[in-house]
Amino acid sequence: MRNEEGNEENRTVPGSTHSELSGTTRDAVQAGRISGGVHFHDHGGGRVRNEDDVPRQLLADVRGFVNRVHELAELNAVLPGEDGAPLVISVCLIAGTAGAGKTSLALHWAHHIRERFPDGQLYINLRGYDAGEPITAHEALRRFLAALGVPASGIPEDTEAASALFRSRLADRRMLIVLDNAASVAQVRPLLPGHGQALVIVTSRGRLSGLAIRDGARRLTLGTLPEHEAVALLRTVTAGYRPADDAEKLAELARLCARLPLALRIAAERAAGHPHMSLDDLIADLRDESALWDALSTDDEEEAEAVRTVFAWSYRALSAEAARLFRLLGLHPAREFGIESVAALAGVSVRRTRQLLDVLVSAHLLEQTAPDRYEFHDLLRAYATNQAQQDEPPHSRAEALRQVLDWYLRSAEAARGWLKPGPAEPTPPALFPDYDAAVNWAEREHENFLPVVRAAEAAGEDEFAGRLAAVLWGAKAPSATVHAWLTIAEIGLVAVRRLGDRAREAELLEYQGMGHARINLLAESRRCHERALEIRRESGDRRGEAASLNLLGIVELRRRRLAAAEDFFSRAGAVFGELGERHRAAMSLSNLSSTRFDAGKLEEAETDARQALEIHRDLGARRSVGNALNQLSAIHCERGEAAAALATAQEAVELALDLRNDGLEGYWLISLGDAQRESGQLDAALASYHRSASLHRRLGDRSREAMAWAGAGETYLRWGREREAADFFRRAAAVHRELGDTWYEALALDRLAEAMAAEAPDRAAEHRRAALGLLAGYPDPRATALRRRLATNLEGTSG
Repeated sequence: MRNEEGNEENRTVPGSTHSELSGTTRDAVQAGRISGGVHFHDHGGGRVRNEDDVPRQLLADVRGFVNRVHELAELNAVLPGEDGAPLVISVCLIAGTAGAGKTSLALHWAHHIRERFPDGQLYINLRGYDAGEPITAHEALRRFLAALGVPASGIPEDTEAASALFRSRLADRRMLIVLDNAASVAQVRPLLPGHGQALVIVTSRGRLSGLAIRDGARRLTLGTLPEHEAVALLRTVTAGYRPADDAEKLAELARLCARLPLALRIAAERAAGHPHMSLDDLIADLRDESALWDALSTDDEEEAEAVRTVFAWSYRALSAEAARLFRLLGLHPAREFGIESVAALAGVSVRRTRQLLDVLVSAHLLEQTAPDRYEFHDLLRAYATNQAQQDEPPHSRAEALRQVLDWYLRSAEAARGWLKPGPAEPTPPALFPDYDAAVNWAEREHENFLPVVRAAEAAGEDEFAGRLAAVLWGAKAPSATVHAWLTIAEIGLVAVRRLGDRAREAELLEYQGMGHARINLLAESRRCHERALEIRRESGDRRGEAASLNLLGIVELRRRRLAAAEDFFSRAGAVFGELGERHRAAMSLSNLSSTRFDAGKLEEAETDARQALEIHRDLGARRSVGNALNQLSAIHCERGEAAAALATAQEAVELALDLRNDGLEGYWLISLGDAQRESGQLDAALASYHRSASLHRRLGDRSREAMAWAGAGETYLRWGREREAADFFRRAAAVHRELGDTWYEALALDRLAEAMAAEAPDRAAEHRRAALGLLAGYPDPRATALRRRLATNLEGTSG
């Protein structure tokens, strides 16, 4: 289980695994690398597509898209004439200069043809031309594989291996994949499917000749618009805002914009915003601006210089305040940013910031992606950053960065007050009016946390880097995985060590250890907690020492070293008690209950859990209340008290839903599924296990996902569908072997033997003998009872 501190409270569940199953149904738990038709079914065995598992990542179609008729016809030519036929070409490369409208064309075409690809769409901006780091092929694979149902911990670290897994996942799927702004073939090739059912659309400023030569890509080079199409685009954008302009004047304006769609749209917005200004005057202004670039231009750079000329023309037309905001946005660490952070960056009110942002959006110098959310075209970000370097004094740039870093720090502290309040923490800060507002902020901003901390690191702002890393652990979105935060932790640790901040170093090590535990890296988790404990003992931090002891108990519990775990929890609880920390003492007591439950000491486990529940209810600690309820549900279930098990599990899951915490919901759903199964509600149990597996798969918790599969296996056994049950348990055993988790491997083998006993008694006996060998190192009563039962079954088979 997990409580406010992220502590893991485990309990015995047969078959904690990760396996990969093919096929999709309403109740399918999917996983990869294995062929076969293993599914969660409804009771009648009906199968339908699970729409929740179909990724739909395309960005919105471009509003007011005009022209490119010839290019669209060329692209359509690669599609098969008959639905379901193999693709003529599986990779289309749209190449062209900056501002030519490659992304607009790719998205417009993708929306036009997406119905031909019923298995979904994947999209990623590879940011090959951003000022910052481009997206690596491995990072793109990580995102795509996660969208396709692969748990984070199941994604290989090696790019080649991850690419092979990606190709396996795409086998026989008709999918549309858009790889936007690719800088090199190396960025793209690992993301290509291995068959003709999926279509990949790549956009790039380069020719990427290797894709055509080796991968058979169809390259469409997107040039400037023909003059009549450029004029049509200008008329479309200005229609209704100014009188009809002379076609020849529009053509002259189009030539000054090099007939590039990005520049044309910006110029058209300028014209639309000045309906009483003649085109002659607008053209004269643009010519004057162009002259500024002539000395820097060469014939080879004509189109690029035309774009920069339009940028400069629009930038210099801004008010001083709007121009300053534009260039300061080039310093913002995030790729997509909200209005509050922009206000902090510029040091002006939110109301005035909104007005200025509207000016920039209207001028096509900024894109609005959602209410109060914005981002740059990569060319415009580069231009804004350049203008900040030229026009903004160094001290002003440094102050703007500190202001936005401080905004993220204050916002994260306020969010943490709601998402992960400490036991003695006052009412959460008023920045967020309620829990849901804090969660909404965390969900919107979690992609920006790493870039923000990296910006602090690059600027030498160690204090910000260290504090942000520590605070962001508690401000993570409930649906976020821990992988990005682990990178943040490394940056934070380097920063606090430079500062000599030992207390924060121990804090970060504690969170890092908890993060490792969540993705089943228990040895790394233990090392982090031991180092934190050492620092805290050296500094005399008794409360921190108790927290480290409690977390070390969690690691031992996960490794089923029950005597060691019980010792750690008892020592932690004693220290918390001495310090008057009722909530943390009750947490340790709840963990102690889990340990005793795993050992088969149900009476003691129930006493501990009820005492912890009473304290948590008194303190209003909802997460901890849910943990205690979940533990009690397991105890009731084991005793055959189905009604009580169902009631406590349902209350726990309701709490998780109120908290919008996917990790808690996923884990507590397993107990709900167990209780539903014991109550005879087999369809409902499978639905709970499916939801749990889906949540844990996305969060990268292989062990918890496998617990859900084990529950499904037990449900199929209850139905008398042994073959389907055996498939779940067989894969459970394989993954536990991979994780080095001998206890759960033994449990899975025991249940696999049960499922195979009637049809393949010899194989069942082999599995029981293997389970007996794995259990030799466990001295607790539950393990002893399991060994005795396995031995009895083997004797009966041999007799």
